[in-house]
Amino acid sequence: EVQLVESGGGLVQPGGSLKLSCAASGFTFTSFAMSWVRQAPGKGLEWVASINSAGSRPTYADSVQGRFTISRDTAKNTMYLQMNNVKPEDTGVYYCTAYNRRNDYWGQGTQVTVSS
Repeated sequence: EVQLVESGGGLVQPGGSLKLSCAASGFTFTSFAMSWVRQAPGKGLEWVASINSAGSRPTYADSVQGRFTISRDTAKNTMYLQMNNVKPEDTGVYYCTAYNRRNDYWGQGTQVTVSS
């Protein structure tokens, strides 16, 4: 059974940091690129960052460039999103996704709330 389980969300003050994790199982982790996608309250899905199957060439949305870092650990079958200097507009549900030419998997999401 394919599973993507996000964790690490919560309440954080503006300017603070948070690290999200996405634990993967049920598929060949190294054969999939991965991304973080978020959804703010009342809005559509917004792509945040991606990393290829080799763990290189990270790419970021302009809104998070320089503040967020995406990474992955093959030994742990886990992807991460380090969020620094967070802003209220970073509030939302964060989803991890894994994809290749044949399949596309999504996690259930973890809530991030940035508020003082």
